[in-house]
Amino acid sequence: MNQFWENVYVQTAAHYSVVILCVVVFLTVFELVTKYNNWEEIKKGNLAVAMATGGKIFGVANIFRHSITQHDSLLTMVGWGFYGYFLLLAGYFIFEFLTPKFNVDEEIQKDNRAVGFLAMVISVGLSFVIGANI
Repeated sequence: MNQFWENVYVQTAAHYSVVILCVVVFLTVFELVTKYNNWEEIKKGNLAVAMATGGKIFGVANIFRHSITQHDSLLTMVGWGFYGYFLLLAGYFIFEFLTPKFNVDEEIQKDNRAVGFLAMVISVGLSFVIGANI
């Protein structure tokens, strides 16, 4: 049975499956903390929401990329991925806090592409910093 779990194809499928599941869970949490419905706004063509959501997806995937390359066990990889995700989520709240002149969620919902782009870059940038420390 050990040979089965040590097979590179099995490990790749396991990592892939777990990361997809985590991305779905994490996007659900992001959906709960934002004031708008991501998928309804994207369906309407809201590019700011699409950029912010894409940045979150890329950020989570990048954190897991680093976690996969640095840790041998699937459980350790998931643990570090969750930790990195919560740091990314904290970064989102810090972004909101550091912009007292406007509400990030409201601006993104209004399709303010400058704010959506900035949210995307923050998610991507923080994911590199978080990943480097995992």
